[in-house]
Amino acid sequence: MNTTALSTAEKEGFFSWFHALTGKERRTFWSCKIGYALDAMDTQFLSFVIPTLIATWGLSKGDAGLIGTVTLLTSAAGGWIAGILSDRIGRVKTLQLTILWFAFFTVLCGLAQNFTQLLVARGLMGFGMGGEWTAGAILIGEVIRAKDRGKAVGMVQAGWAIGWGVSALLYALMFSLLPADWAWRSLFLLGILPALFVIFIRRFVDEPEVFVAQQNKVAPQDRASFAAIFAPRMLSTTLRAVLLTTGAQGGYYAITTWLPTFLKTERHLTVLGTGGYLAMVIVGSYVGYIVSAFLTDYLGRKKNFILFATGSMCIALAYTRLPVTDGVMLFLGFPLGFCVSGVFSGMGAFLTELFPTSIRGSGQGFSYNMGRAIGSLFPLMIGMSSQSMALGEAIGVFAGTAYGVMILAALTLPETAGKQLES
Repeated sequence: MNTTALSTAEKEGFFSWFHALTGKERRTFWSCKIGYALDAMDTQFLSFVIPTLIATWGLSKGDAGLIGTVTLLTSAAGGWIAGILSDRIGRVKTLQLTILWFAFFTVLCGLAQNFTQLLVARGLMGFGMGGEWTAGAILIGEVIRAKDRGKAVGMVQAGWAIGWGVSALLYALMFSLLPADWAWRSLFLLGILPALFVIFIRRFVDEPEVFVAQQNKVAPQDRASFAAIFAPRMLSTTLRAVLLTTGAQGGYYAITTWLPTFLKTERHLTVLGTGGYLAMVIVGSYVGYIVSAFLTDYLGRKKNFILFATGSMCIALAYTRLPVTDGVMLFLGFPLGFCVSGVFSGMGAFLTELFPTSIRGSGQGFSYNMGRAIGSLFPLMIGMSSQSMALGEAIGVFAGTAYGVMILAALTLPETAGKQLES
């Protein structure tokens, strides 16, 4: 094939948008994607060690659910604060601070000597976990041009599946090499690795031009306050965005926090078997992120949300409640991961487009993380409900309810695909 034909094929490919990025835009893309993957890695360690903590420390499912819920509540607060900070000190500086924060407190989780210490360390880690998503989503959303924003932000979101996969591999490695009492600690101690990535961000990533223009145009004393997202012209948008994110995150955390424990205690799978099932879910998640990233630009934000939320609702109920064989369970793992993760691909771009630049950090940080705060109640409610009903049934009930709320919210919000960001 000659070079002209190759060039034409490249330009017409699915990733032509990436080839069109400048060097600065690519560095921003990779910093956000890798940062999000490292965030996911540190976050997902907990779901893998819950069965070990139950066995070694004698925790109840309610105690384990409380750790998950506290983490999500603090991550909601952290994302909210990071949104405000990103409007004040910048998107890039906020991203650096949040990565350092969650790395440090993940290490402290590995040093915990009892339930209370782990609860406190994990709760503090949550501030950085939530803040990293907010800062990174705003940063990449402002850098990429309108017609490709959904694809780029969705590809960044796919970093979560990569981080989840890495955490699963490290779990299998550590628990095969070390006694359980040491293995779970080693996972959290590896959480220091993201701190090294801050060096790259500090050196190679700049603030988005649209943000810099906004800052230069308005004097510090005249800049919009956080309260502006509750002004009459923005209040309805803010509240509906909260409902949308509540549904997405409530459903996701209902499934991912408890899925490993469900597979081990109710499906009676071995550790190797659990790894196989989770591998299908994780691979499905990555593919779901990628497909949804393209569909959110092609179909529009709203249709894409409704499509993936409906799929998530149906698959989650089937996966946790139908009396299927192990072979069918394995098959259902792929569409489960595909749908529950694909829901998030368009989220960052959509929230970026809903709010003006002057209050984008505050609006995006609040709406996404208030949804996370409400959604964080789902793991706790599932843990408590599992005392009187099967764990799989509890997961199905709460996940189905969450995705129903998401669909209703999506129907009421405006379509924003292709919207130009103004300074």
